Amino acid sequence: MEKFNINNKFKKNDLEKELNKDYIIALKDKMFLSLVNKFKLDDETGMKYTSKLEHVVDNLKNCEKCKGLVECKNDVVGCVYYPKKTDDGLDFNYNTCKYKNKELDELSKNKSITIGLSEELKNAKLANVDVKDLKRKEVIKWITNFEKNYPKLKKGLYLHGSFGSGKTYLISALLNELAKKNYNVIMIYYPELLNKLKSTFDSESESFNGLFSEIKSCDLLLLDDIGAETVSSWSRDEILGTLLQYRMEHTLTTFFTSNLTIEELEVNLSLAKNSVDKVKSRRIIERIKQLTDDLELISKNRRN
Repeated sequence: MEKFNINNKFKKNDLEKELNKDYIIALKDKMFLSLVNKFKLDDETGMKYTSKLEHVVDNLKNCEKCKGLVECKNDVVGCVYYPKKTDDGLDFNYNTCKYKNKELDELSKNKSITIGLSEELKNAKLANVDVKDLKRKEVIKWITNFEKNYPKLKKGLYLHGSFGSGKTYLISALLNELAKKNYNVIMIYYPELLNKLKSTFDSESESFNGLFSEIKSCDLLLLDDIGAETVSSWSRDEILGTLLQYRMEHTLTTFFTSNLTIEELEVNLSLAKNSVDKVKSRRIIERIKQLTDDLELISKNRRN
């Protein structure tokens, strides 16, 4: 037992000598010395973190002449290994560089796609929502809760009510906030979507499939003013039915705004051109109910 402790002591002394030697050599590097001075490290602490600080120095030297992410030579592209002072010593993490931050900002801006919506709606913010109108209380409470708890919460909202009551603004403001968190958001004036899809003529075309696939698979989707379109069996069954079925199967969050209640929308969807089909309309409504909570907003006309 005695012999074992002596051997351990010798090994410990040898290790300390080696660490001390590495530390002294590292101090000859101006950038390493600068880090030791910046974080006010004593020799014992400096020896403890020599290897990690050398890693930091390597990253910083790579960054000095770097002109973009394509040229990045660091072990984590777009990131710099860097220390932070703590009560216990130093904590090391990878921090994004200016080029990576720029890329992330650009990606964030591109996360929200709008079709047929005004500039006001594209720039809608929850901070600008009028919270004094008591008629909006329930809707605002729902939106606030969803914003805090997404993606744990998956069910969207079917928001119906009076003209100009701010239905689209409220949901646009919510989705704009979530787009900043790098979720894929698409907000569409529904009649305009149908016009765009019709303009491709051929449902097998690349442009049709590309647009439709993007809409089907985005994280968060708003179909604005559903029920305002001219209903046809094509728009109801091949477009809306297919879209909602996909999103239901993949648990993707979907929002709707409408001047019609769900019951009124069911009647509206059953009256396709030259036909009445209550069964197919019922299927659509059941999918909407699976995807959303149903709330009403009756308030003053804010467009005036």
